Amino acid sequence: MSTQSLTIELPESTYQRLASLARQTRQPLELLAAQSIAGNLPPSVENAPLEMQIELLSMQRLAANELYPIAHSQLPAEIQERHLALLERMQDEVVSPNERKEVEQLRLAADRLMVQKAYAWALLRWRGYPVPTLSELPLE
Repeated sequence: MSTQSLTIELPESTYQRLASLARQTRQPLELLAAQSIAGNLPPSVENAPLEMQIELLSMQRLAANELYPIAHSQLPAEIQERHLALLERMQDEVVSPNERKEVEQLRLAADRLMVQKAYAWALLRWRGYPVPTLSELPLE
């Protein structure tokens, strides 16, 4: 793996924390700084579906007050109910090709929303905002 050089100015307190950790763990200061940066970058969008990558990257420009509604968003109740009803019907009986297509579209919409929500929370966490635990999230 090739490396690049970067000179940055850190607040004294941050530098001292890194230097102290380097001494305590007997690791190079540069390695700890690189690990800290790598571990705190926003998640890569490279593994997201291609059609969503531009959308996710554009979310990085949103302010926290714009990310929170995305993070808390839900599919409308009627769409959730329709999806569940179709899934239940598929277990018990044969459904039409149109209904199968509808189930697939509903699943894709739910997956898309889940990726958006996860990315919004990841960006908020990266920016230092608290991220709720699973038990703190609303159930509806």
